[in-house]
Amino acid sequence: MTRLLTLLPLLLLAACSGDGWQSASRQPAGLAPDPSATPEAVIQVYGADAWGWRGWFALHTWIAVKPSRAAEYTVYEVIGWRTRRGLPALRIARDLPDRRWFGAEPELLLDRRGPGVDRLIEQIDQAARHYPWKDEYRVFPGPNSNTFPAWIARQVPGLGLDLPLRAIGSGYARLAPAQHHSADKGVSGR
Repeated sequence: MTRLLTLLPLLLLAACSGDGWQSASRQPAGLAPDPSATPEAVIQVYGADAWGWRGWFALHTWIAVKPSRAAEYTVYEVIGWRTRRGLPALRIARDLPDRRWFGAEPELLLDRRGPGVDRLIEQIDQAARHYPWKDEYRVFPGPNSNTFPAWIARQVPGLGLDLPLRAIGSGYARLAPAQHHSADKGVSGR
């Protein structure tokens, strides 16, 4: 036990060393279908090890969508350091769907395609725009990057998203009531 306690600081230092997050890879991993060759609607949810030592036990999750015949993906994610810059934690942007999370290889957690997926994409977009913690971020207990997809899963049950245990903060989504936003209830989209 003493040996482990002696080695622990060295292990943490090794895990956090390197050139830093600014130079870590954000290249695509090649998991998402090319939109120019994929006319059908696509929803993909990704998870990748969190940055630094947190990646030993936690991951960062995000949602990428491409409606039928769309030329690009929209990525929905919560990023904590955006709040320190005066920006909303929630980021909705046209982006590469399967980027590495600052060096960490993403894992595909959910892949939905074809009939009915365009409707789910509309519901995801509407729910995202009503996310109750879009300007807040706390690593623990939340709201954080895992709270957001968990909250979307509650709002859009047809998505069928179950996040892994490593999605620390996903349970925080239960603190807000499920709202089930949809176009049928008059909630505006884009």
